Amino acid sequence: MPTHGDSSQSGSSARPVRVVAAHGDLDIENLGPLRQALETAAEGPVVVLDATGVTFADSSFLSVLLGVRQLTDLRVAGAPPQVLRLLEITGADRIIPLYPSVAEAEKADSAS
Repeated sequence: MPTHGDSSQSGSSARPVRVVAAHGDLDIENLGPLRQALETAAEGPVVVLDATGVTFADSSFLSVLLGVRQLTDLRVAGAPPQVLRLLEITGADRIIPLYPSVAEAEKADSAS
C-alpha cells in the first residue's frame, strides 16, 4: 500500500503545530514521501504524526521518527497497536511522546 505524507498546520502563531498524516505500510521501500513530509514539517517547532492510518511499520520507519525528533518536537498520535509495540519494544516511546489523538497531541505543552 502506498505511503502518503499529507500535512496541515494549526495552533497558535507563537507555537504552530504541523500535522503529517501517515497511511499504509511504512517500510524502506515506500517511506520516501513520508520522510520528505516530516522533514519539511520539522522546519516548525512542533510536528504531530497522525499514525491512525498506518497498517505496518518497520525499523526504517523508526529511524525516520528518531531523526525527525532530533530536529523538532515530534509527537505521535493515534498509533495502532503494531506501531505502539514497535515504539515500546525499542524504547522509542521514552523519547517520542505518544498521544491517543491528534487533538491531544496538539494541545500538549512543549514540556513533552
